[in-house]
Amino acid sequence: MIFHVSIDARDPQHVATVLAELLGGRATPFPPVAEGSWVAHADDDRNTLVEVYPRGTQLVEAPGDADFLGVPGEGGLCASHFAMATRLSQADVFAIAAREGWPAKYRKRGGAFGVIELWIEGDRVVEVLTDVMQAEYLATMRLSAWEDMLAHGDERHRVTA
Repeated sequence: MIFHVSIDARDPQHVATVLAELLGGRATPFPPVAEGSWVAHADDDRNTLVEVYPRGTQLVEAPGDADFLGVPGEGGLCASHFAMATRLSQADVFAIAAREGWPAKYRKRGGAFGVIELWIEGDRVVEVLTDVMQAEYLATMRLSAWEDMLAHGDERHRVTA
């Protein structure tokens, strides 16, 4: 199961709005990774999302114990990624990453849900969610919870310069 995908676009707000319409949900701002980003919420039982970043946004691995960063620029990196469920344990996911020589680390997104950042071939990120992480994700990434966070200015989800 895939929880979300990300793309980039020249007009992220417009693209997210159209995608949300097609999904039967709504679009909202999505400031955690890159300013100017929007997200299309399907508002379904899986909290399906399409994240839309400004064209040229690149996701880069952050050093140490930090979430990946969305930075402007052109080059070989991009904003495209997805979150996926796994039945494997966290240890199993890390063992696979080690076997492949791919960077991987556990992150708690906005203090709300955990993911394993798995950097495929070292430059494309996939967020892998174990059973526990999936439960956290499903409990927090509801459209109503996101709109409440935006309305109340929850600083845990803001991009900082």
